[in-house]
Amino acid sequence: MSRLRTRPTRDDTCEKLFEAAATVFEEQGIGGASIEAIAAAAGFSRGAFYSNFKSKDELIIAMLEDHVDQSIRRNLDLLAKHSSLDDFLEALRTMDRGRQDPLGRSPLLHMEMILFVARAEQRRPELAKRLRARRRLIAEIVETTLKNTGKTPRNAEWTAAIVLALEDGFRLHRLIDPETTPPDSFFRAISDLRRAIVVSSA
Repeated sequence: MSRLRTRPTRDDTCEKLFEAAATVFEEQGIGGASIEAIAAAAGFSRGAFYSNFKSKDELIIAMLEDHVDQSIRRNLDLLAKHSSLDDFLEALRTMDRGRQDPLGRSPLLHMEMILFVARAEQRRPELAKRLRARRRLIAEIVETTLKNTGKTPRNAEWTAAIVLALEDGFRLHRLIDPETTPPDSFFRAISDLRRAIVVSSA
């Protein structure tokens, strides 16, 4: 008879460390948070932390990578179910992006972590890889949904860069001044943008 697994897998451990780190970072700040505090919040020892990550920096980069990977999977799942851009955007608007994704639940922490990594020039290539992955995803969404409706995008890669800049910009504006930045500002901007990215019917 096979024995039941009682020890957590590496994925289980990482997920708990990600959740714990997000909580500790929000409470103590990224710079002030210690590895001991993160490990304790996850219910692990310091040794368990180091068996998964060499440093706090490595943990943060892994959290950002996980956030991007989850975002890509969610969006590709939506793309498989919604062939038109209108349907896709509506599904994206109502999707729960925070489930099992601590950075999806906390836009402020997400931006703080990006800035933390970007402050060190040697860490910026890691961010660049995630940025390019997000651009490729959006370019694929633009190309696929427009072609499904007989339209041709002007420049999907450039459109993707604009969309990301809008998303990050409105996220920041929403955090700073929610009174004049409605929750749907990004989607309203996308509706305006799409009128400029279509060339013609096929």
